[in-house]
Amino acid sequence: MTIKIECVLQCENHLGEGPVWDVEEGRLYWVDGTGRRVGKPSLWRMDPKSGKVENWSLDHDVGAMALRRGGGAVLALDDGFYFFDFASGKLDLITLVDAEQPRSRLNDGKCDRRGRFYAGGMDDKEELKICGLFRLDPDLKVTQLDDGIICSNGPCWSPDNKTFYFADTFQGEYWAYDFDIETGSVSNKRLFASFKDDAGAADGSTIDEEGCVWNAQVIGGELVRYAPDGSVERRIGMPVKNVTSLMFGGDRLDELYCTSMARVKHPAVHELFRKEVKPQFLAGSLFRVTGLGIRGLPEPRFAG
Repeated sequence: MTIKIECVLQCENHLGEGPVWDVEEGRLYWVDGTGRRVGKPSLWRMDPKSGKVENWSLDHDVGAMALRRGGGAVLALDDGFYFFDFASGKLDLITLVDAEQPRSRLNDGKCDRRGRFYAGGMDDKEELKICGLFRLDPDLKVTQLDDGIICSNGPCWSPDNKTFYFADTFQGEYWAYDFDIETGSVSNKRLFASFKDDAGAADGSTIDEEGCVWNAQVIGGELVRYAPDGSVERRIGMPVKNVTSLMFGGDRLDELYCTSMARVKHPAVHELFRKEVKPQFLAGSLFRVTGLGIRGLPEPRFAG
């Protein structure tokens, strides 16, 4: 089987992130994390079969989105957790998070298979360990699970629900935790994989049905598949350097959708991002990888 990489939408996302495949309706959702900073929409939806694309604008940066069982979505925005209704465009605050820390904003997030939503923070200048990892339960209670984080990315769970994976992009480490599916708690944090010597850094992730972790390496422009023991099983070079996240979709969950970033000016204090005058060709587009012969798992919905 031959692997094929195609650009399915030239959407010029400022910071495309967090793709979510809706298995019920066969549509892909994703976010433009900082699109509102340059006058672009924040939430996106595409029907691959019809080609219909819709988007919504918000007045917040958005880190992550999960669909709700009862309709609509739960969002991790810059200052807290919110509900969003796609039909009306209405945004409702659930609770603020780290409101006293102006440099911290919520970033990547996902739901576990009991419908709890997890999202971690990031320092907007990508420098200080000032952020935490949070869990939003269906009863809307928020619990902090970890701290000392610069930039949260890549949360996902093993198929048996026993391991939680989570990366800090700018500490150069991907961690594994023991996970309790009954309580949603994490423990026994340990190194899963280091990417300190890679050309890129870990961004968004997903899991496949074989228990391997797929990660989009921003800056390096590669998709990396990690075996359950943390070893690198394969690398796939992408057409753009700043790939940001990925999610299996399609009728058989065997198509890998990948978001990317077009922004040129970065707020970071580090020098990891190459200085550019204009975005790389196709930067910020949505890509699809087929022919992998590998299937993903359905993305859970928020139970609240």
